[in-house]
Amino acid sequence: MIKYACVTGADRGLGLEMVKELLKKGYHVFAGKYQQTWTLLEDLKSSYADQLTIIDLDVSSDESVKKAANKILEKTHSLEVVINNSAITGNNMSVLGDELNYDEMLKVINVNAIGAIRVTNELFSLLKNGEKKWVMNISSEAGSIGDCHRKGWFAYCSSKAAMNMLSSITHNNLKEIGGQVIIIHPGWMKSWLSGKYHDEGPLTADIPAKKIIAMLDTLNHAPEEHPLYIDYEGNSLKF
Repeated sequence: MIKYACVTGADRGLGLEMVKELLKKGYHVFAGKYQQTWTLLEDLKSSYADQLTIIDLDVSSDESVKKAANKILEKTHSLEVVINNSAITGNNMSVLGDELNYDEMLKVINVNAIGAIRVTNELFSLLKNGEKKWVMNISSEAGSIGDCHRKGWFAYCSSKAAMNMLSSITHNNLKEIGGQVIIIHPGWMKSWLSGKYHDEGPLTADIPAKKIIAMLDTLNHAPEEHPLYIDYEGNSLKF
């Protein structure tokens, strides 16, 4: 039986590495492509022609998400897991008293938080038909209100806190049908999150990707009362 998964923000970095790990496990992966100038997914498809479907996907757009969902429905009526990985940072330098870009904040929240629920809601009927019924939301320790220490990062931290709450509401729906939401902090990685490559982080994306996808087999598959909020090594975080 073919297992199906969907990963957003799969052009590069963590998203691409998670797609690779899912393919190795035998999943047919629907990989959301946003950066049209990047061809890493196309390169990967040359080795996994029958397992990888690349779909254009802008999670900030209702129309784009609906079109992507329809493309997935052409191939399957079930999904085992949806991984919401798409994210942007916005300005992370401004602090209280500076001129703040509120339009940018709304854009970041739209992509990082609303984007995740936009995708999950459109794919809900497919998740209901899957065996696992899992949603894995790539969040951040920056979304923790209890452990907040930053004086800036207004947009990013707020978007991840909002994602965590939307994840909790999503979990309350999924657990009734045997599903589960896992909210994951992937660690400080070398990444393109800001639109430019930053190599300050100690991790390359393949390291958390392997551990995150391994959770599909290692975590308890019975629904928990609440969503799990953990780092990529499985350690619990504070909401």
